[in-house]
Amino acid sequence: MARLSWTSGLFPSRRSQKRHVVRALRDQGRYGPGLLEVLPAFVGVVAAVCAVAAVLAAGYRAAGIAVPVAGVVLLALAVTAAIRRGRPDARRRLGYYTADELLGLDTHQLALAVARMLRRDGWRVRLVPAPDRPRLCARDAAGRRIDVAFRPVAEPLPDEDAPHPHPHRGGQVSPLRLVVHRGVFTARDIRWARRERSIRLLDGRALRRWAAGARLDDLLRQEQ
Repeated sequence: MARLSWTSGLFPSRRSQKRHVVRALRDQGRYGPGLLEVLPAFVGVVAAVCAVAAVLAAGYRAAGIAVPVAGVVLLALAVTAAIRRGRPDARRRLGYYTADELLGLDTHQLALAVARMLRRDGWRVRLVPAPDRPRLCARDAAGRRIDVAFRPVAEPLPDEDAPHPHPHRGGQVSPLRLVVHRGVFTARDIRWARRERSIRLLDGRALRRWAAGARLDDLLRQEQ
């Protein structure tokens, strides 16, 4: 006849305690994904690795060791770039912002974000000191210049001039003035910009596309 422990029925076993904890975590959504939930992603990763290995092996047979070495280097660079862009701080330093991140910026932080976006597109950027309305001056490799202002309304105040007037020398083209606004410009703002000709307006929709990776030149061509 089996003997019962004096603790039987008073304290649950470790296995039953574990089942209870797992059940509670699942009810709270904190236990993590199950095997069936991660299986498709795992199969996809294995298939991708096998495909890359097959391509590198085929390249090695066709052209020698240079192909797999170059492939490994490119793959390492791509993985490094993906990891850097996936980390919020590193991604923002590279000039990539989400729509929610743009909404949380004040004017000076928005100026920093736009400066990073310009550098991402190949511009050299300088901040023009201004306590209330920061401005940017940028120049690209082709010698083009952009003066960037940040205003909720495009039409300037009576005492507001260009960010920094440049003397015109021998037909030198004046810099383009870009007005950045996270909202929507009014019809009056748009008429004012068209009348000035050297002014471009970048509203919230275009700003979000720029922050997501679009190039400024493409956005300005679409706005014309």
